[in-house]
Amino acid sequence: MTDAVMRDLQVLWDYMHMGMTPGPADVLVGLGCYDEMIPVRAAELWRQGLVPVVVFSGGLGRNTEGVFHTSEAERFAAIAMAQGVPEEAILLEACSANSAENFLFTKALLAERGIPARRVLAVHKPYMERRVYAAAAVYWPEAELTVTSPQVSIPAHIRAAAAAGIGERTVIETVVGDIQRMDLYAQKGYQIPQQIPPAVRAAYGRLTAAGYTGQLI
Repeated sequence: MTDAVMRDLQVLWDYMHMGMTPGPADVLVGLGCYDEMIPVRAAELWRQGLVPVVVFSGGLGRNTEGVFHTSEAERFAAIAMAQGVPEEAILLEACSANSAENFLFTKALLAERGIPARRVLAVHKPYMERRVYAAAAVYWPEAELTVTSPQVSIPAHIRAAAAAGIGERTVIETVVGDIQRMDLYAQKGYQIPQQIPPAVRAAYGRLTAAGYTGQLI
C-alpha cells in the first residue's frame, strides 16, 4: 500500500468510525464477517458486565464464503468462548448473509426466546460502524442502538484480516465498497441517509481511480 492510498483509506476509515461509547444493554449482537477481532471485542464488553446475552449473527457472506469452513456465527462463538464468555450466554443466528438479515433474523431469534432487546449493543468492523447504525434505523428502529468495534488501527486490522485469510487489497476494496453502499443503500431504502463530506467523496474517487473497485456494486 502506498502512502497516498493509506492517507485516503484513513479518511474513509475515520468517517465510518462513529466513536460511540458502549454502555449497559439488554443484548450484544456481533455481526458476522471476516474480522475475528469482533468476538474478541464482544467478549471484552461481556466481561465488563455490559450485557447478559451475546448473539453472533452470520452465515457466510461475500468475503467469507469459500474461506471459512463454518458459519461466521459459529466461528465467532468459538473465539468468544476462548475469551471467557460461557456457552450459555451465547446465541447463534447462522443464516444471515447481510446486515438487514443480521438484524431481522436476530430480532426474530430474540423474540422466539422471549429475550427483551430495547437496548442493543452492536459490534462490527471499525469501518462498518456508520453503515450498521444507518441500517439498524431501518430494520430495528425500535431499538436504542449503540455501535462499537474492535479498538484497532488500520494496520492492525489488516494483520488480523490476513490471519483470517483475507488479503490487504480485499480490505481496501471492502472499505471503498462500503462507502459506495452508503449512497446506494440509502437510495434503495436499506438504510437511512448519511451526509458524506466532500473530503470523503474525494478520497473515495481517488481510490476507485487507482483501481480499488473489486467490491463495488
